[in-house]
Amino acid sequence: MSIVKLNNRGVKNATAFGSITRLGSMVFIKKLTASSSATLSFVDGSSSVVLDNTYKEYLFTFKNIHPATDTQDFQFQGNASGGSGYNETMTTTHFLTQHAEDGSYASLEYSGSRDLAQSTSFATLSGGVGNDNDQNLSGFLHLFNPSSDTFVKHFISNVQISQGSDYSVCSYSAGYFNTTSAIDEIQFKFASGNIDAGDICLYGTA
Repeated sequence: MSIVKLNNRGVKNATAFGSITRLGSMVFIKKLTASSSATLSFVDGSSSVVLDNTYKEYLFTFKNIHPATDTQDFQFQGNASGGSGYNETMTTTHFLTQHAEDGSYASLEYSGSRDLAQSTSFATLSGGVGNDNDQNLSGFLHLFNPSSDTFVKHFISNVQISQGSDYSVCSYSAGYFNTTSAIDEIQFKFASGNIDAGDICLYGTA
């Protein structure tokens, strides 16, 4: 998928798409498919995974992630190069919008209980994912310049779920790994229970 830049006349008045400036493209790296999996982990240098200074931005996409256990938070953590345990220090923020299927309730709210403040816990990308046969989670996580040995590592995420109590919930998360060490491993899991099914794909932005 290419990213393009248009002049201030916009697409409507563009006459030659051949003159559009190419800014970059997404390069597919790896797909992991869950099958009653406790975790899904992307480790640089393992199983054809690239998560190093090859790219300055990485994108993880989540497709139909289905929990084995009802109403579980979907989470992630990382490891610094040479580290173990998925316990890097993070500070994050989280807010969400939600709407009930029957129209009885809707809200836009800050979710302080899902924030981290200099914590080594797993960060929540979305809460309360339902495990009905038709319920699941989809969305993405951007990780910026994880190989930097100068700056903290920022990330942003947008995830849409069908909640266990029959709500549409759109969760927005952002934060940073508070380390100047390179991050070269990322792991995803539910707070409790396995990832029953679904795909997570990793891309690099060239």
